[in-house]
Amino acid sequence: MTDSISKQAAPCGAWASPITAAAVAAGATPLSQVLLDGGEVYWLAGRAKEGGRNTLLRRRGGDIQELTPAPFNVRTRVHEYGGGATLVADSHIWFSNFADNRVYRIDRAGGGEPVPVSAGGARRWADFVLDRAHRRLIGVREDHSAGATYPVNTLCALGADDSETVLVEGNDFYSSPRISPDGKHVAWLCWDHPRMPWQGTELWLAEIGADGTLLDGRLIAGGEEEAIVQPEWSPDGTLYFVSDRSGWWNLYRYDHVVVHAVCPRAAEFGGPHWTFGNSMYGFRSANEIVCTYIEDGVSRLARLDTGSGKLAVIDTPYQEIRELRVENDTVALLGGAPTVAAEIACIDLVTGRRDVLARSIEQLPDVGYLSVPQSIRYPSEGGRTAYAFYYPPTNNDYAPQPGERPPLMVIGHGGPTGMAASTLKLATQFWTSRGFAVLDVNYGGSTGFGRAYRDLLKGQWGVIDVEDCVAGARYLADRDLVDRERLVIRGGSAGGLTTLCALAFHDVFKAGASYYGVSDLKGLDADSHKFESHYNEYLIAPKADADRVYAERSPINHTDKLHRPMIFFQGLDDKVVPPPQSEVMVCALRARGVPVAYVTLEGEGHGFRKADSIVRTLEAELYFYLRVFGIPVPASLPAVEIENLGK
Repeated sequence: MTDSISKQAAPCGAWASPITAAAVAAGATPLSQVLLDGGEVYWLAGRAKEGGRNTLLRRRGGDIQELTPAPFNVRTRVHEYGGGATLVADSHIWFSNFADNRVYRIDRAGGGEPVPVSAGGARRWADFVLDRAHRRLIGVREDHSAGATYPVNTLCALGADDSETVLVEGNDFYSSPRISPDGKHVAWLCWDHPRMPWQGTELWLAEIGADGTLLDGRLIAGGEEEAIVQPEWSPDGTLYFVSDRSGWWNLYRYDHVVVHAVCPRAAEFGGPHWTFGNSMYGFRSANEIVCTYIEDGVSRLARLDTGSGKLAVIDTPYQEIRELRVENDTVALLGGAPTVAAEIACIDLVTGRRDVLARSIEQLPDVGYLSVPQSIRYPSEGGRTAYAFYYPPTNNDYAPQPGERPPLMVIGHGGPTGMAASTLKLATQFWTSRGFAVLDVNYGGSTGFGRAYRDLLKGQWGVIDVEDCVAGARYLADRDLVDRERLVIRGGSAGGLTTLCALAFHDVFKAGASYYGVSDLKGLDADSHKFESHYNEYLIAPKADADRVYAERSPINHTDKLHRPMIFFQGLDDKVVPPPQSEVMVCALRARGVPVAYVTLEGEGHGFRKADSIVRTLEAELYFYLRVFGIPVPASLPAVEIENLGK
C-alpha cells in the first residue's frame, strides 16, 4: 500500500476513486434464499440490468445453471417484503413469479418450460413445503380478491390439480409451515395485529389427517410477549424452534409436551421475520445442529451438540452470516466480512474445505481503496450505550489536506428493527474512497443485541434512534476524527425518518439525504400495507395517544425547524412509503427557501433495484454534498437541480 507521504493531498470528498457509481450498480448482485438438496445448491441472484428481477441458479457438479430465464422473476409480495419464493423437493422445483403471482413448477432434471400450478392474480403465495402423502404444497396464501381494506392471509394447500384448500384461518398472519419427517404433523407460526412478529408469535402443532385436514391443532409455545422464529424438525422427529423468552433468540426443543432450552446464551440465534424462508440453523444429524449466532453484532458459525448444549465454533472468514442450510456434512451459506462481499459458499464439515459458488461482487477494487470498519460502542443519552461501525476515509492515492478533517456521513439503517453489519459494501466504499468518513449506526431498537436493546425503540421511534445517531457524530467529532462543520446524515425508509428528525430536532448535522423516508407518521398509517399497518402502535404510541404524538414527532409538522439542505429520493411505485411522503416535505422546504433537491424514479418501489437508478441516485447525492460544502465538483459528475442554493 502507498504510504501517506507519497499520497496527493486533496480536499476530502473530491478524491478520485475507482469505485464508481456504475461499479456499485454493476458489481453488486443481490444474493438470497440459499437452498441445499440432494447435494445441489440453489440460490437467488438479482439482475440489476434486467430490471432487478431475481433468477434461480443451481450448482450441479462443477456447473452453474440458470433455471428461470427472463422474463421470470422469482419473487413474491406476500407481506410486501416477500421471501420464501421457491422450494426444491424430490424431482421438482416450485417458485412464485412476481409478474402474475402464479406458482410455477420446473422439472428438476432440466428441460421444458416452467408450468403454472396456481391461478395467481390476486392470490399470492410464499413459504412452501411439500406434503408428499397428499401430493400437494402447503404454504402461506395472501388473498387480495375480497375487496376488503386488507388481504386475507391463511395457511393453504395447493393441490396437484391446482386446487386451493384453506387449512388454517382466522389469524392475521401465518408463516413457516413445517411438516414432520414422517409426514404426520405440521407446525406453523401465526400472530395478530397489533403485534409484529418480533414482538409476539405463536407456535402451533397439528396432526395431518388421512384426508389432508388438520386435526387437534394446539398452541405449544409463544404468545404476546414471546417472539418465535424458524421452527424445524430434526431427523428423529423432534420439533425445534428459536424463541426470545430469555431476552435473547435462543434455540429450544419441544419434547413430550415440555419445552427445553438447548443452548442458553446471551446471543441471537434468530432474527426478525421481515421476510419468509430465513434459516439460521439446520441439522447435520439428530444429535448435531449447525447454526449461526450473533454476539456484539458479529456472526459466528458453530456446531451445537443437542444433548449437552455444547457450542463449538467453526472457523470461517465471515463476520455476517445471513442464512445457512445443512445437509449431511455440507453447509451452504450466505456470508460476508469487511473485506469479503456477500457470497454463497459451501463448507465441508469433515475436511473444512470452503468453496465459493457465487460472489455479489466478482471483481473487488484494490485493497488500498477499501476502508475496514472498526466496531465501536459509545455513550448516548440517558446513560445508554450505542453501537456502530466506523469507516475511516481510505484511498491509495489521496490524503486530506494539512489540518483537514473529513466530512462524516452517518447512516441510520432501515427497519427500524434492522441491523447494520460489517460486510463489504461498495455503496459504502463509494463514499470512503472519496474522502468521507462513514458511521453505520446500530441504534437502540436494532436487532442483534437482545430483546431489551430491541425494545428500547418501543414508543421512541424518532427519538432513541436519532439520539444515538447524533451521539455517534459528536463522539467522532470530539475526538477530532471528523469535521464538525461537515456532518451529514442519510437513511432509507425508517432511516429516512431518523434523518428527518435529526435535522428537525437537533442542530448537529449540516445536510441530509432521505431515501423513500417517512415524514408524516399519520400518513404512513393511512397508506401502509397490512403487515405494518399497526407497527406504529409499538414504535410510537397506541391509538388513543397517536394523534398527539404523531403531530409532535412527524417532521412534516416541524418544517419551520428545518434549515439544512436536503436531497430526497423516491420510487414512484413505492407502496410501503408512497411518494406523497417525500413530495409534501420537498414542497415545504422549497416554500421556506431551504436548499432542496428531489429525484424521482419511475418503475421503482421500496428500495431501488435497477442499475441506472443506483447510478443516478449515488451520483446525485455526491453532487449535492459537494455543492453544499463548496467542494470542487468533477466535470464528469451529472448536475442535479438544487433549488434555493444559488450559484
